[in-house]
Amino acid sequence: MTQPGDKPAGLTYAQAGVDIDAGARMVELIKPLVRATRRRGADAEIGGFGGLFDLKAAGFTDPILVAANDGVGTKVKIAIETGIHDTVGIDLVAMCVNDLVVQGAEPLFFLDYYATGHLDPETGAQIVKGIAAGCLEAGAALIGGETAEMPGLYAGGDYDLAGFAVGAAERGDLLPRANIQVGDVVFGLPSSGVHSNGYSLVRKIVERTGLAWDAPALFAEGKTLARALLEPTRIYVKPLLQTLRQTHAIKALAHITGGGYPENLPRVLPKGLGVKIDLSAIPVLPVFRWLAEQGGVAEHEMLRTFNCGLGMIVVGAVSRADEIVEALHASGEAPVRLGQVVEAGDERVVYEGKLAL
Repeated sequence: MTQPGDKPAGLTYAQAGVDIDAGARMVELIKPLVRATRRRGADAEIGGFGGLFDLKAAGFTDPILVAANDGVGTKVKIAIETGIHDTVGIDLVAMCVNDLVVQGAEPLFFLDYYATGHLDPETGAQIVKGIAAGCLEAGAALIGGETAEMPGLYAGGDYDLAGFAVGAAERGDLLPRANIQVGDVVFGLPSSGVHSNGYSLVRKIVERTGLAWDAPALFAEGKTLARALLEPTRIYVKPLLQTLRQTHAIKALAHITGGGYPENLPRVLPKGLGVKIDLSAIPVLPVFRWLAEQGGVAEHEMLRTFNCGLGMIVVGAVSRADEIVEALHASGEAPVRLGQVVEAGDERVVYEGKLAL
């Protein structure tokens, strides 16, 4: 029993909700995953105060560095609610490295930020497992990161992710090129699904249906609703770098992320130019038909929220269209001819035809 004048027992960081030992356990769990992402220019162990990268060892002579950062958005809520944590790390990497390659840059290294209310080392290791898998697919080294346990800011096992990627391109290889002109051909590359945008709407639609996350996905045979909607974002880096280096024929690339087609395509076009897209050419994936039907989502809303089936746009000279297609096929891609560059009117992205919803 505490007597008057007695001092209360001293507190520890663990009693405040932060377990330093759990953080140390997680570091040990992820070291082999991080080690597997080593590449030319990066071979240090994690655990230092900063990550190192040697551009000269990576083979560059006159490089321009390109940096990007992004997150996974509310897609992580599905992972949290279902306990499926091994794919959102791939999304995290994809959203960053796809933004690098559209500028002609090769991803070099990646860093992550993982913040949670309560650090569970096994959950954290599953997340980093996905991050490492994404880095391997992109050819980027995972050279560091930060794990922050912040009780009171995040509830229980809630967490959020942010990623930071740096790439490089030789000075003359940056995209978009200045010679984009009317008549240039526009292709799309297939997506794997919803990728990592629009999940606040996705979750609202699922809530409206009343379906549980473990219910069968009517649009993806053999998968639960959760697994189908957690399908990771495609990483386009290696096929695009192969095509860029083989042909030097691509003038611009656009990653279809938040804002869909009307927001992302103008970002890579000179002033005064726009794009005409044949919507009937878009290979709409079953998940988008399901979302549109269950949510009563209009076509224009689908186009500005989701990729609808194409996650990357390629622009090139019409005279070299066959060369681009051949190179993309050789790299494992299945390009879809969508339309062409046109003079811009009131709208910089114009449509003909209709989505197959």
